[in-house]
Amino acid sequence: MIRGVHTMFYSSDADALRAFLRDKLQFPYTDVGGGWLIFDMPEADMGCHPADANPGSTAGTHAISFYCDNVEQSVAELKARGVEFTRPIENHGYGLVTYFKMPGDVEVQLYQPLYKK
Repeated sequence: MIRGVHTMFYSSDADALRAFLRDKLQFPYTDVGGGWLIFDMPEADMGCHPADANPGSTAGTHAISFYCDNVEQSVAELKARGVEFTRPIENHGYGLVTYFKMPGDVEVQLYQPLYKK
């Protein structure tokens, strides 16, 4: 039976992205050899969103977001570790949402859920 999900970021600088996840976000990891780090994620959920039927729409794409209990506190802690945020915190209905940059041209969402988990 399925017991988890494996997510991936494709980056133009995978080594720097792995170091960022290890050092800045401080995710626990296993080094499977040659510096190839597999990060252990403590919890996950998955949503399915509708996509526009027009050519060039988001159909067939996927996204990875991180969530936290207190977005303002998390932003302050991550900024203290040198993480660069690209947008202010905004209420998107489902959560308090912001975005930050990771190495290799990756921008990721961080949000505080406003729904009951």
